[in-house]
Amino acid sequence: MDSITLRVNGRERQVTVAPDTPLLWVLRDTLDLTGTKFGCGVGMCGACTVHIDGDAVRSCTTPVTEAVGKAITTIEGLSPDSSHPLQLAWIAEDVPQCGYCQSGQIMQAAALLAKKPHPSEGEVLEAMNGNLCRCGTYQRIRRAIERAAGGAR
Repeated sequence: MDSITLRVNGRERQVTVAPDTPLLWVLRDTLDLTGTKFGCGVGMCGACTVHIDGDAVRSCTTPVTEAVGKAITTIEGLSPDSSHPLQLAWIAEDVPQCGYCQSGQIMQAAALLAKKPHPSEGEVLEAMNGNLCRCGTYQRIRRAIERAAGGAR
């Protein structure tokens, strides 16, 4: 076990974990940030998506040591009061059904909008490809992203 310092949601956090521990389990089990979900464990579904230095990454396949010295943002850190434009759009478009994938969906979309504030429909579809929703709310997800970007199509 190593003592590792992480910058999570703007705060320095000290953890003692094995260096190859997936970031997902450090966030959930050690830091009690349970908004990031376990889905598949192989980086294919997107439920575990967080930001590292603004990039959307799959935390289930990212060793904690890859996040050292970088800014980690989880769904809990996206907005202190759930007022991020995507969170508001998610509510307005009534996106969630079961809700399990939604934090990963929002984090993927937030990384897209941070880099491309007004993406085309094709860019939205490309960016969100690989974030799976078992309930099939893809059209509502797309509409929410468009709403957050400033206009419905």
